[in-house]
Amino acid sequence: MIAQLIKIGVIFAASGYLVVQFRKPSKWLGRLVAGSMNRSHSSLTDWGLSHLSITSDAAILDVGCGGGATVKKLAALAPDGKIHGVDYASGSIAASRANNRQLIAEGRVTIDQATVSHLPFPNDQFDVVTAIETQYYWPDLPADMGEILRVLKPGGKLVIIAESYKGASLDWLEGPLMRLFLAASRLSPDDQRNLFQTAGYTDVQVIADHRKSWICAMGTKPQPSAAV
Repeated sequence: MIAQLIKIGVIFAASGYLVVQFRKPSKWLGRLVAGSMNRSHSSLTDWGLSHLSITSDAAILDVGCGGGATVKKLAALAPDGKIHGVDYASGSIAASRANNRQLIAEGRVTIDQATVSHLPFPNDQFDVVTAIETQYYWPDLPADMGEILRVLKPGGKLVIIAESYKGASLDWLEGPLMRLFLAASRLSPDDQRNLFQTAGYTDVQVIADHRKSWICAMGTKPQPSAAV
């Protein structure tokens, strides 16, 4: 009986540790987790980015860069631009830097540890900001959307891509699973549209693949009003 209780306790402890690693990968085991996310999110990322026009010289920020696969995709789409990645997890930073070692050496990519709530960049810096499979964990959605708006150039775009949204065909399964992974925010298409508009974005678009449960939400930072 004691041995069984110990076994159950070990299973629960290991499961809890893995959940934490998927949310915030640590420096060692987290690098493996970040690598697995690179592979599993590749098709989703390609689908989401296909809805966005990126110029060859764009300045781009990837928020929650994970293992760095999206950073590498963005560098290929903007060969004359500069790509910045930020993540709050040490394991993700290590994996992303390793995955983009050559691009970093060339000066085309930088990877820094930071949170979406406090981005270490001046105002009006980026043409595009991307966020892939990360919005679930933002601590304050309205404020964090505002922080991204701050670093976007006027006319710049934020694109949020996720493989699970409220109201999709697999909602009955994905909802409980996302709660297991401590996802604080899982929005419907209408929720996304309202969030973007309330935060001050214009030209808001929401594209959803109901069958796959994929969603891509985009909005633009308004141009400053002309002086009277």
